[in-house]
Amino acid sequence: MKGKIIRGIGGFYYVHTGKQGIYSCKARGIFRKLKVRPLVGDNVELSVLDEEEKEGSVDQILPRKNTLIRPAVANIDQALVIFAVKSPDPAFNLLDRFLIMMARQGLPSILCFNKTDLLSPSETQRLSEIYRGSGCRLVFTSVEKGEGVEELRKLLHGRTTVAAGPSGVGKSSLTNLLQPDVCMETGAVSEKIARGRHTTRHSELIRVEEDTYIMDTPGFSSLSLFEMEKEKLRYFYPEFAPYEGQCRFQGCVHIHEPDCAVLKALEAGKISRRRYENYCLLYEELKGQRRY
Repeated sequence: MKGKIIRGIGGFYYVHTGKQGIYSCKARGIFRKLKVRPLVGDNVELSVLDEEEKEGSVDQILPRKNTLIRPAVANIDQALVIFAVKSPDPAFNLLDRFLIMMARQGLPSILCFNKTDLLSPSETQRLSEIYRGSGCRLVFTSVEKGEGVEELRKLLHGRTTVAAGPSGVGKSSLTNLLQPDVCMETGAVSEKIARGRHTTRHSELIRVEEDTYIMDTPGFSSLSLFEMEKEKLRYFYPEFAPYEGQCRFQGCVHIHEPDCAVLKALEAGKISRRRYENYCLLYEELKGQRRY
């Protein structure tokens, strides 16, 4: 029998097999000898040990399309990066880190701004303008009003998507809305610290519909870009791409070089100043990291 691992806790792997249901499985000892660990998202072959109790054994891990390091998961098609437009206010530097992290793992990203009921249309448009050149598909949603959910559902259809973002932005609430049968634990935003409580404690694939899964992951408050060369950072800002090769100097990093095409585009309003400022901050961070 074949299935997909949707959750792994304490050495048990919960495998969704379609109409047959979900089986609680242990992995065969051979995986330990091979130093291979089954991951959430793995497509596997299993043996049924007890049909009544829905218990089985993971016998084989089928070839993986990809493997993410953080979160540790396999066979992901795309990322859904979720930030709130307000409460908490979007931390743009952290947002860019998420987009870079997903791009480094070869995943296209959908950028979802949630809680739009808390902002005016003009303020929402301002966010759209900041990320219009980021290479992401932008979606604006409101769990309170149910707005943008159907558009998001279409973008998720037929794919396995990892949802990421800081705590308190509504990841679990959106997941609940996409799949009403699933009631994930959600937490209110702490008014005292204006930061969400961590409500997702493990990675889990949620079946939205046939062949459509979404993974909610623990919220992050910071992300490091370690092990990345500062000269490569510019390639993770797609809005720079049209100007590559037009600068006076080959290998221009678009910081302070004369006759820089990116700086000229910035002054002309063709590149978001907010995004560019984040780029400079991240470049300085990478420049200052120690190499061993």
